[in-house]
Amino acid sequence: MDIEMEVEESPTTTTATTSTTSASFKRLGMKNSIQTNFGDDYVFQIDSSQENSTLAVSLSTNAIKFYSPVTGQYFGECNGHSGPINQISFSDSSSPNVLQSCSSDGTIRFWDIRTFNQVSLFKAGSSQEVFSFSLGGPTNSLLAAGCKSEVLIFFWDRRNGKQVACLEESHMEDVTQVHFAPDHQNKLISASVDGLICIFDTEGNISDDDHLESVMNVGTSIGRVGFFGEMNQKLWCLTHIETLSIWDWKDGRNEANFQDARSLASDSWTLDHVDYFVDCHYSAADDRLWVIGGTNAGTLGYFPVNYKGANAIGSPEAVLEGGHSGIVRSVLPMSSIRGGPSQGRGIFGWTGGEDGRLCCWLSDEFSETKRSWISSALVMKSPKTRNKRHHPY
Repeated sequence: MDIEMEVEESPTTTTATTSTTSASFKRLGMKNSIQTNFGDDYVFQIDSSQENSTLAVSLSTNAIKFYSPVTGQYFGECNGHSGPINQISFSDSSSPNVLQSCSSDGTIRFWDIRTFNQVSLFKAGSSQEVFSFSLGGPTNSLLAAGCKSEVLIFFWDRRNGKQVACLEESHMEDVTQVHFAPDHQNKLISASVDGLICIFDTEGNISDDDHLESVMNVGTSIGRVGFFGEMNQKLWCLTHIETLSIWDWKDGRNEANFQDARSLASDSWTLDHVDYFVDCHYSAADDRLWVIGGTNAGTLGYFPVNYKGANAIGSPEAVLEGGHSGIVRSVLPMSSIRGGPSQGRGIFGWTGGEDGRLCCWLSDEFSETKRSWISSALVMKSPKTRNKRHHPY
């Protein structure tokens, strides 16, 4: 396989801006991009290992490829999934060289990124799709999976690979998210197309009847949830109709609703209308939450969320413009990568999208560096197949 990269000077200036107020901006630059040249193939998700300098990228070719987050150097790839990859994660801190992935092929696979070989396989069934997974439980030995069809949540003991439980009644439709709660590893949070967020206690023999602790009703199909706040007691929730809500999952209490989140974000800048939300980002040091919104043309904004008192979405404090030409699927801040900005020489973060590009963004003091890495090895597409748009989960 050809894995050489051609390095070219970027012909255009591609910038991002940051601000502490809507009127004060600092200039950022796009350091480099890794671009595919295969039309419809694109980037699903980016993740990084906390213990080694490796960027994992899932692609619409059902492959996972690995790069240096600092230089963009290609390391290798993992192949094995026969359906779209819905999540990748370096979830196990005790095994930093193992990446986990789940797919619409009904499997969860563990990969050793040193050899790019599969080391574990968990099967939910040939008729199943696995949309999300999480590692945790009372002894940190459980693997939970959110699925579709009749059995909506599976549990395995990942030490021996045996299925230990399944939940069929708590949700009525596809489970799009499962997360063991940080600092409360026996608690599992699930979210579904049915609009419900469920909290389970995974101590003992897990069942719908005895282990469902509480239910929060968001009221519409849920796309993503995430933990934040002191002791991770709060949840942010993004829906498939682009609304945002804030919850205290311990109390089961709704703290804020932003039904018009897109309009609020759009009104806070002078660029195109915000078409979708990619993710949320939380800074524990500052106790601040941002929602990351994007346009169909590929511009991103970090919009601060005020959920205490008067609910508001403020003017963007970072704008990443010009790197992408289509919908952005994944944002990975450099703070998520081992060594952070000090190792990354001013790197703000990485983004990936439906235009098949990985873009690396620099902070303002390094913005004079602008290069493009163009790699024909990022994806490999069969000339006989045409990739359909991936399921929105």
